Amino acid sequence: MNGDGQEERRTPEPSGVDLARQALAAAREQARARGNAVGGKKRPYQPGLRSGARADGRDPMPLMAALDRLRTERGWEMPMAVAGVMERWPEIVGPEIAAHCVPERYEDRELVVRCDSSAWAAQLKLLAPQLVARLNGDLGQGTVRLIKVHGPGGGPKRYGPWRSPGSTGPGDTYG
Repeated sequence: MNGDGQEERRTPEPSGVDLARQALAAAREQARARGNAVGGKKRPYQPGLRSGARADGRDPMPLMAALDRLRTERGWEMPMAVAGVMERWPEIVGPEIAAHCVPERYEDRELVVRCDSSAWAAQLKLLAPQLVARLNGDLGQGTVRLIKVHGPGGGPKRYGPWRSPGSTGPGDTYG
């Protein structure tokens, strides 16, 4: 009671739920003041922010489709096609030539082939234009410009005074 004889009313302290409601009301009021009203108009569609009903680049895809996409994006089509040619070499040139001539590498539209004898190297040099046409038909025009044929020898011999004693290079036949 106060001094006038009337009962003093006390407002109860707000509970956790009441405090949360007050905070939410204050946040909504601040959002309205900024122009970001909650529950009002829907925002326009902004691509890339989230995945939804529309397909985008983040959706799951089959493994082969993902690998094809990666191959295209990275520019690996040509190296993978040439690797396929190296793998299918016996089918392309025939089993007899494949038994004696092996592709070593592909650089700058040139295919380097190593033969096990000089006779097979000479034979492959004669067949090179036909093989280039066959490879370009399989891989696409202009993929193989030239076939370089190497015989059975090792690499180039290194001559000169700067050769280290006791080296086991291609010119060192004693041993």
